[in-house]
Amino acid sequence: MKIALDAMGGDFAPEAAVHGALDALNIDNALELYLVGNEDLIKNFLPSPQPNHIHLIPTTQVVTMHDRGSRVLKEKPDSSLVKGVELLKDGIVDAFVSAGHTGAVLSSAILTLGRIEGAKRPALGAYIPTDKGGKILCDVGANPDAKPNHLMQFAIMASLYLDHVEKIKNPKIGLINIGTEPGKGSELYRQAYDLLKQEFPSFIGNVESRNILTSEADVLICDGFVGNTLIKFAEGWISLFSDMVKNKIDEKLTYKMGAKILYPVLKSINSQYDYEEHGGSPLLGVNGVCIIAHGSSNAKAIKNSISLAKKCVDEKLITDIQIGLTDHLENNSH
Repeated sequence: MKIALDAMGGDFAPEAAVHGALDALNIDNALELYLVGNEDLIKNFLPSPQPNHIHLIPTTQVVTMHDRGSRVLKEKPDSSLVKGVELLKDGIVDAFVSAGHTGAVLSSAILTLGRIEGAKRPALGAYIPTDKGGKILCDVGANPDAKPNHLMQFAIMASLYLDHVEKIKNPKIGLINIGTEPGKGSELYRQAYDLLKQEFPSFIGNVESRNILTSEADVLICDGFVGNTLIKFAEGWISLFSDMVKNKIDEKLTYKMGAKILYPVLKSINSQYDYEEHGGSPLLGVNGVCIIAHGSSNAKAIKNSISLAKKCVDEKLITDIQIGLTDHLENNSH
């Protein structure tokens, strides 16, 4: 399995990318990892001699968060992000992982790889762990201005992705909304409700944000603006809650004594809802496995993003999405 890694993408690049790659190799030494970026900077974090399964692809440009994603392909063609996508396009690697500029990855992937036949808009599907198994929230940032038929396709692609990570067939689908009644929300969400109800027997209706983790829905659909807001709020709240618990424990000796008993429980809960444990999110709908990791990904998050990329390739996610979209189009043409 050959995977390209944007070594210059993310807040802690290239250190996090290099260490994450080395950790991934420790788990699976059959991987061939292509680290794309500034060769001299990357080598600072590689052991000597360089591992046989690490390949360096030198580039001279770096995409920053200040760059316009739509112009990166033209303005920074020798960047680690663009070169990584091109390696996937040329068949040199089987997947691409980046913690860099989400808009730039999206734009470069669409223009370089193209969309899967029938896919109107690519989308980001984020895995959300719960006590009853994982859910997929889609879209979480690729499409802030989606249309009802886009949300319908998000449901198809996210359902297939959930099948890959949780082995759930025919998952229940819910639409994120401000109320459970069918007439709630903007025109987009009212139309999307009618379309999802018409197209999916497994559609259970609207789901309010407070019920995301407890709802019967396995797949939760929304536009990218709502999804990105939700996922970032969740990340911030989990981090804040953890800090609040730690600060409270430090206030009293009795709290510290109790914390020792509860530590395994708190650690387990924190680990379950830590985005680093689950890696990045696949860009669903483009014609190649592209994993977009969190911008603040550390080595563990990069390692798990590499593992997710391998899983998507091994289980033929792109092929299954193609089949799913084709089947849906054919069923609706009769």
